[in-house]
Amino acid sequence: MTNTQVWYAIAIIVLVTALTRFLPFILLSSSKKTPKIIDKLGKLLPFAIMGMLVVYCLKDTSFASVSGFLPAIIGCIIVAALYIWKRNTLLSIIVGTVSYMLLVQLVF
Repeated sequence: MTNTQVWYAIAIIVLVTALTRFLPFILLSSSKKTPKIIDKLGKLLPFAIMGMLVVYCLKDTSFASVSGFLPAIIGCIIVAALYIWKRNTLLSIIVGTVSYMLLVQLVF
């Protein structure tokens, strides 16, 4: 690839990314009422995405030994407890991930 082709590719990527970000605001301007399906998806999708992330994170967990599943279970409990306590998603995910990694590397 030449430098010109790289710059064209970057420009197309920027354009498509900007379009996907701004298109909902253009199509669903404040003068129109938001469609019911969009409101419903806005309420349901965050829970569905978090559920999919939990399944994805635990899909390769081995229950053959304690060291295969206990760090994951402890990490999930830390995430849930910290979220219930602080109501901060980012904080609970970061602390849970760090706890899991420390358990895997230092304890199990």
